[in-house]
Amino acid sequence: MERFLARARQRLSREEGVETLTRWFETGLRDAFLLDARRIAEDFFNDRRLVPDDTPPLPGETVHKDRPVKVRTIFGAITLRRDYFHHANSRSGRAPLDLALDLADHHTPALAELICQASANAGGSYEEAAGILNLFTGLRLEPRSFHRLVNRLAPELADAQATLPPSGDNKPIPILYIQNDGTGLPCRPEELAGRPGKQPDGTARTREAKLGCVFTQTTTDEHGEPMRDPASTSYAGTMGDCRDSGAQLRAEALRRGLALARIVIFLGDGAAWIWENARLFFPGAIQILDFYHAVEHLGALARALYGEGAFATARQRAWASELKRSDMHGILDQAARLLAANPDLPAQRLEDAQREMTYFTTHWERTRYGLFRQQGYFIGSGVVEAGCKTVIGRRLKQSGMFWGHAGAENILQLRCLLKGPHFHAAWQARRPILAARQAKARRWSKAS
Repeated sequence: MERFLARARQRLSREEGVETLTRWFETGLRDAFLLDARRIAEDFFNDRRLVPDDTPPLPGETVHKDRPVKVRTIFGAITLRRDYFHHANSRSGRAPLDLALDLADHHTPALAELICQASANAGGSYEEAAGILNLFTGLRLEPRSFHRLVNRLAPELADAQATLPPSGDNKPIPILYIQNDGTGLPCRPEELAGRPGKQPDGTARTREAKLGCVFTQTTTDEHGEPMRDPASTSYAGTMGDCRDSGAQLRAEALRRGLALARIVIFLGDGAAWIWENARLFFPGAIQILDFYHAVEHLGALARALYGEGAFATARQRAWASELKRSDMHGILDQAARLLAANPDLPAQRLEDAQREMTYFTTHWERTRYGLFRQQGYFIGSGVVEAGCKTVIGRRLKQSGMFWGHAGAENILQLRCLLKGPHFHAAWQARRPILAARQAKARRWSKAS
């Protein structure tokens, strides 16, 4: 620090204007602070009176005292000297101080959290995340270290999150909402081999990422419209199959207080896998078909019955208004009468009309929108649809991105965790899990 200040005074003495030195002075002062901070941190972590490293060896272990290792901190890299225990028979070793300090791949917790935040929240690649961190902190880190750290920490944090108990707040929840949806992610060719898709040749360009969300509602506004509780939304995402998504979503709902909810509402579009998740994982929930999805099917029904044109569009609007006030009963009666009065309807339009009527008959209980609105419930699944764009799309669907299954899963899990209330609790919960795994990994007995 003194050396830097001396250089600053020297430059000013040469009659260089202060205005030309402002940026140099600020960034240089920051670097000088970081240099001093690294020295202080290195002295602190290597002071065995303050940071003990006195774990006794286990049978069969050889102790290597003060073995140095490079540790990255929010101030830059320092050298940590700690005891290393090696077990020759099992060809394994451990450094207890690393676990005590919660070092993740030789990164301190504060820096590892920053890297997770930057990697998950950057709008582009790991290179962009490294650039953002450098811009705000002055740290110059390799983008590949971001990738490596995320791939290590994300599974650990997911395992830790699964151990978290339900919220400690025992206050009843008036209404708890569950929503589920999916969106396609561009993937590498090896991830798509043999998968059917919508390409002209029947192949796939994407794999579906599943997203679920949980949020609460306490009240309605002065017009009786439902109001989502502020900051009440959390997410659960996976590249796994439909049932993986359902199990994840139920676990998140339990953490959020599912057992305390007076009313549970499951909202989704018409995909069969979504309603199977509702049946399997939320059997007591009120099920509501996304209203805007239903309106799309009303348009298909109108076009099948009336043909393309302005009249079918007008009929769709009228039916949508009626459906919002009541249910499908009157609309299906009108459609059935029209079909009976037009036996010569073209075969394709007849097939389309019957398919749409079957669709609404299947979802009958989920389309009682008049009753749902009287109760003050949401009837649209816009929260999870927006989540597919913001939680998934903004980070994982940028131009030129092609994902592997594991990489996409790790970023998605981490991004969902950071968008919810569990990140810091999961970070703390991973430590005893890591300690247990380390103990289990020592596969030797006392006699070894």
